[in-house]
Amino acid sequence: MRATRFINCGMEKHKEGMLKSNALEGEVIVITGGGSGLGKSMAKYFIELGAMVTITGRREAVLQKTAAELDPSGKGNVFPVTCDVRKYEEVENVLSSTIGKWSRVTGLVNNAAGNFISPTERLSHRAFDSVVDIVLKGSYYHSLAFGKNWIRNKQKGNILSIVTTYSWTGSGYTVPSACGKAGVLALTRSLGSEWGKYGIRVNAIAPGPFPTKGAWDRLFPAALQEMISPEKRVPLRRTGEHQELANLAGYLMSPYSAFVTGEVITIDGGEWIKGAGQFNWADAIPDSMWDAIEKQVREAKEHGKP
Repeated sequence: MRATRFINCGMEKHKEGMLKSNALEGEVIVITGGGSGLGKSMAKYFIELGAMVTITGRREAVLQKTAAELDPSGKGNVFPVTCDVRKYEEVENVLSSTIGKWSRVTGLVNNAAGNFISPTERLSHRAFDSVVDIVLKGSYYHSLAFGKNWIRNKQKGNILSIVTTYSWTGSGYTVPSACGKAGVLALTRSLGSEWGKYGIRVNAIAPGPFPTKGAWDRLFPAALQEMISPEKRVPLRRTGEHQELANLAGYLMSPYSAFVTGEVITIDGGEWIKGAGQFNWADAIPDSMWDAIEKQVREAKEHGKP
């Protein structure tokens, strides 16, 4: 059976917000790495849904610029706080500052990350430490600080971590990131089980290719983009729109997902499944060759009969 091409009819709903405008009303959410990229996109959508958002990062100038962009009317629904996620005392400051600002905190998004592409044998131990500390240590520092606060105050909470599909497959050339993200995935599943009794939900999203300035350039430098087109690795033949991930994050941070915990949801256009399938390379076979291949298969089967 030949593949059928479906017509889009001009509908691009995936670029639109999907939840009710008050879906996050009353929520106070901290987003690490919220000054740029996917963190900024999630912050924007959470605010549109009625949440108060604290964005964190190491560069104050970036945070202030993003805060001004997200809150042009000066309503005060975004709060920038500088933080190095590798330092627990700075994580505690984010927590206390957010509570001081809004009297509570209801959600945490572990989004801060570091990554670059390199043969592992070319890395120093410091380069390895830098990525793992940001990804894994930053996530468990925040989860621990926020979780302890919620448990101590008998308050429900919600943690969402951004991982990757190679969290469970591993990946060459991004080994520090793979190690760190695998740890965050284990953290998600473990705390999802352990902390459910406190009313704390813990989930993760595993994105595929979502172009972001900076991170995208480190993973796909211009020279590599000429050799490897990320879109060609994706069955849907495109990269993700930030709004698509923000929609999923908004759902997981909202009361609509109240029965979801300890889960990781993949949003990658089928990329990792395509890479995992042993015979998915057959995509490269043109339609004109399949008749000849089928004929050869039949002949081989006939010759193999006793």
